[in-house]
Amino acid sequence: MTRDPAAHLLLTPVDTEAPDRVLRLRALGLGDRPEPVFDEYARRLAETTGAPYAMVTFIDETRQFFAGLHTPDGGLGRSMPRDHGYCPHVVVRRKALVLEDVRDYPRFAGNPAVDEIGIRSYLGAPLIDRTGTALGTVCVVDTDVRRWGRAGLETVKATAAELVGRMMTLRTTL
Repeated sequence: MTRDPAAHLLLTPVDTEAPDRVLRLRALGLGDRPEPVFDEYARRLAETTGAPYAMVTFIDETRQFFAGLHTPDGGLGRSMPRDHGYCPHVVVRRKALVLEDVRDYPRFAGNPAVDEIGIRSYLGAPLIDRTGTALGTVCVVDTDVRRWGRAGLETVKATAAELVGRMMTLRTTL
């Protein structure tokens, strides 16, 4: 994990699995272009949770790529630096992350996604394939504080599991 010596806050986690993840993503043909099926998963997750933004994100050593994206106005691009947002934490931790108000967590409050994008809440789960590789995440974010609750957590985890299964069956068509 890297730390900001001035603020003593945890920044983007060190990701020792990134090289293996990149190889796995390349083998699956994922992580470098938008996929309509992933856009549909993002749209459905946003609708189910009531969140304005949802993503299917694949992460390499330097960036996050939104292969699936749902936004209310189409204003978010398809990629983001790896040190922005919370998905890299989910991938390294290999478990879901619930942040109802990111400002309540000093280690996350200083993330560039807060100041530059205005993110206030986050809910994400890892996409772990059959080889055990954490490929990325499925997540929702909001610019308002959100009480995701147990239902939100279960929804995002179930969506991640369903999506991983779908990715493996679609591998030849993606």
